[in-house]
Amino acid sequence: MQTISGILPLMTNPRFILYVMLGAVAGLFVGAIPGLSVSMASALLVSITYTWATGDAMATIMGVYVVGVFSGALSAILINIPGAPSSVVTTLDGYPMARRGEAYKALRYATVYSFVGSVFGLLAMAVVARPITTLAVRFQPMDYFLLALFGLSTVGGLTAKSFSKGLFAALIGIFFSLIGLDPIMGTPRLTFGIQNLKAGVATVPALVGLFGFAEVLSVVAEGIRDGEVTGIRQQKVPMGEILKELPHSLWYCTVGTLVGALPGAGGPVASFLAYGQAKRLVKNPSRPFGEGAYEGIVASESANNACIGGALIPMLTLAIPGDAVTAIILSVFYVHGLKPGPTFMKMDVAHFYEVLAGGLWGCVFLLILGLLVAPRISRVINVPKRVLMPIVCVLCVIGAYACNKRIFDVGMMFFFGILGFVMRRRGFPTAPVTLGLVLGSMMDANFRRSVSLASTSKVPLVTLFGRPVTILLLILTAVTLLTNTPLFACLKAKKQ
Repeated sequence: MQTISGILPLMTNPRFILYVMLGAVAGLFVGAIPGLSVSMASALLVSITYTWATGDAMATIMGVYVVGVFSGALSAILINIPGAPSSVVTTLDGYPMARRGEAYKALRYATVYSFVGSVFGLLAMAVVARPITTLAVRFQPMDYFLLALFGLSTVGGLTAKSFSKGLFAALIGIFFSLIGLDPIMGTPRLTFGIQNLKAGVATVPALVGLFGFAEVLSVVAEGIRDGEVTGIRQQKVPMGEILKELPHSLWYCTVGTLVGALPGAGGPVASFLAYGQAKRLVKNPSRPFGEGAYEGIVASESANNACIGGALIPMLTLAIPGDAVTAIILSVFYVHGLKPGPTFMKMDVAHFYEVLAGGLWGCVFLLILGLLVAPRISRVINVPKRVLMPIVCVLCVIGAYACNKRIFDVGMMFFFGILGFVMRRRGFPTAPVTLGLVLGSMMDANFRRSVSLASTSKVPLVTLFGRPVTILLLILTAVTLLTNTPLFACLKAKKQ
């Protein structure tokens, strides 16, 4: 009841609804165009919403997030090119359906079950957030340090084919987070005599570079294969027929929410797991999976959209982003002076309601735009790269400069863009860099604070690691690191 009374004023606020709608429309077009991504759009929005009221910024970004994840399915179905990594599985059955003249039907299934998944994930977030906060509020400085370390180690394993590459990327982010004035001593640290670095590495230019300019460089270097948009012939698809898959969808949503809550896993992992579940649960699919079975679309879209609410849970309650987009949303919180974590639900509960209400309104606009606009968006999907990429590049420059009105930040954006591009070419993921950049300063401060407190104790090690929560986090981190070493992989291979 408390949650309902908290979000009700926002659900009826015309200004709030308008900002969510603007974000939803932007998310629809950005997510549908191959070469662009929700992460890039969110990074650019950080700079655009820098001076906005917090509620307006939250509303816009939640609209982009919810609809942007769904809209990756449009190009996956129509041209066999996923608009987002989480839509890769949707191509397996979506495009064969489109080739059979059932593009309209495929889009209907994708829209309805993206809506179901998004609502399920957000409601799960509303239910689970408070209990997690109640537990986490007892954390000590060392617990925060180990929690962040565990999150980064998990991301290192799940966002790269090589665990070591993922972990190395996280360490790069931590290194950049340490640049600037030492928070305890007040002396310059790792600035190399550059005056502009004394304030630290600005988050917005770094994000815009890693997710925006790096994307431009990748597209220019690798290109995207041209796809011919499949014609959309309007069909009669009864809603009753679509909703027959709802019971299975709720299970896929559960999988997606749980995977989303695991830092670093995200939509791609969730959609693959749900697709595997669909093959096991559906004994008589409409067609063989991979040849145009709408059950495959239901599984993929339910799971990857349920990840939205799941990924927001650790971000809001523990300050550990669940995926790249929530890492960017976390930076929006910090830019606006908010501090997600165990005390967030007590100190800033109004902003939690803004995230929840923005997500729910995003679901409404997802359904409206998906049913009415998505079938007519085919021309936008094939925007030539020679037109699209210069526009994105200009937006990156404007976004980096708008944050602090410094040319130096534009240079930083280019630096991080080149860094992100090189990392992608070498197989290093960029999401852990973002998480390390956002969480590094928190890890530094909490570790030094915990060591300082323990130094006055007669038994420092017990003070540092003697609490049950600390021991549990230490074990989880150690297990994560050890089970992803080459030695463990070799032992596992021998047993098999």
